[in-house]
Amino acid sequence: MTPVSTTSPSTSPVASQTTNPLTSLSSNFGDFLNLLMTQLKNQDPSSPMDANSFTSELVQFSSVEQQISTNASLTQLVQLTQAADVTQSSAILGKQVTVQSNQMPLQNGAGTVNFTASVAEPVTITVQNSSGVTLQQATVNASHGANTWNWNGTASGGQTLPDGAYSVAVTSGTPAAPVPFTVVGTATGITTQSTGVNLRLGALSVPFTQVTSVGN
Repeated sequence: MTPVSTTSPSTSPVASQTTNPLTSLSSNFGDFLNLLMTQLKNQDPSSPMDANSFTSELVQFSSVEQQISTNASLTQLVQLTQAADVTQSSAILGKQVTVQSNQMPLQNGAGTVNFTASVAEPVTITVQNSSGVTLQQATVNASHGANTWNWNGTASGGQTLPDGAYSVAVTSGTPAAPVPFTVVGTATGITTQSTGVNLRLGALSVPFTQVTSVGN
């Protein structure tokens, strides 16, 4: 079983020197108050300054401060949620997982596609590499409902292909129409991305939202 792995952006010198926005705002707010007090002390008593503009700026400072605090809280919440997702998801490592993907994981020389046929009819399954070259194409007589096609990792010419993620398409009829399908693989790892948590099935990486079922 492959240990849980996470990826996160490295800390660069530039990032470490970035000014905290809340600290910067506090500094500006302090300067603003000092300026306000100086103006108030030196104003002409016979023509006092309009307090509306100062009040407006005070409100703006307060609003910005609240927004920065809210953003910081949301960032912490996302980080905590991702950490919880990784912890919970590690329980499925080593298990058979069915996912929605247009790529099929070939693991230990085996790949599996599940598809649903609306009627009993011939169905064509096409496997291609990352360059779009067709490696294997099979026609099976599908029964109405759920069907399974197992690939032994060999090309049409009989060559044994290495484990990896291969593009797959399932079609039927003339002209060819897509048939809904899912792929099956063994969960081997978990990674965190900026968009969420991904599950790895060998060379295939998919968001957890694309997982449809987990087996034993």
